[in-house]
Amino acid sequence: MKKSYTIFNRLSICLLLIVSGCTAKAVPSDIQRNETMEETKMNVKEEDKRTIYLAGGCFWGVEAFMKQLPGIYDTEVGYANGITEEPTYQQVCTGTTGHAETVKISYDQSKITTEEVLKGYFKIIDPTLENRQGNDFGAQYRTGIYYLDDDDKTIIDQVIEDQQTHYSKPIITEVKPLENYYPAEEYHQDYLDKNPNGYCHIDLSKAGEFIEEEQLNRKNVDLASQIKAENYPIPSKEELLKTLTPIQYAVTQNNDTERPYTNEYTDNFEEGIYVDIVSGEPLFSSADKFQSGCGWPSFTKPIIDEVITEQQDNSFNMNRTEVRSRAADIHLGHVFDDGPKDKGGLRYCINSASIRFIPKKDLKKEGYDYLNILFE
Repeated sequence: MKKSYTIFNRLSICLLLIVSGCTAKAVPSDIQRNETMEETKMNVKEEDKRTIYLAGGCFWGVEAFMKQLPGIYDTEVGYANGITEEPTYQQVCTGTTGHAETVKISYDQSKITTEEVLKGYFKIIDPTLENRQGNDFGAQYRTGIYYLDDDDKTIIDQVIEDQQTHYSKPIITEVKPLENYYPAEEYHQDYLDKNPNGYCHIDLSKAGEFIEEEQLNRKNVDLASQIKAENYPIPSKEELLKTLTPIQYAVTQNNDTERPYTNEYTDNFEEGIYVDIVSGEPLFSSADKFQSGCGWPSFTKPIIDEVITEQQDNSFNMNRTEVRSRAADIHLGHVFDDGPKDKGGLRYCINSASIRFIPKKDLKKEGYDYLNILFE
């Protein structure tokens, strides 16, 4: 009797959601994709087609989120890895079929990688919860990643290992080969497109945040592949004595500090990049420069993290973090944690004598044309 009562209530909840729905956060209209899903589907090469199946609670919201990501060209909601053949939504809602509400995701791996799809997925679920997401309870709402290609298992495991660092509890998302999958009823397909105020446990605005994050990650990976320390040789000491001014030599080679406010780049906010005065390795961008009032050029971050090294500096009875350039290993300045909070909270306080400014208009002439991407 108790089991029948429980099943009845689960079924009633499912039917209530079908009839009435709950208020969902609307799909943001300002997210721009380079192509529509249909255009991506038409243009994708056969060798770039990939498919993965993701369970993350109510499949309406998971599908709506995934459809916003560039490179995804087809989605379908259904029921996966259960014991009942051709189940109905009402049957799945009882929690006895073993199926999970799942989204079949087809994507162009030349535009979005399997890793990026999975990172987007983890953006919208809590992988530490068992049989629950949002207000939805039951085995059908478990989180799961079901794959077709065994090669994907390695990628999935690595993503989960990376994601685990964000949680104190263990990730319990199910990872299995796809055993079976049945498309859900037609009214479930593209549900939130048809019913903008329908039930959704996901903040769909996170799609925009995720796209921006991944675009930045891709840009950083691309830049890291081009900015190599070996491309920036270090001149001899004799050459430096000839080419550097006395203050440049003192700062870069002897860890000296120039006077505040009167140095060359404190008030320079022209578009361009700042490179190591010794090797020419690109270090900072004007896009990350800000007026800190400290009297020296200040930046929120380097162009890529790899071009900067840090070490403890206890000189002058102070406890500071010195920053040095990677290729030439010259003294640049120090980094502090009193920078703009909305930009990460860091302030790289750099000596003008350690860097050379190259205006944006001269990037190509100086051999830094690839860094125009910083200003797009």
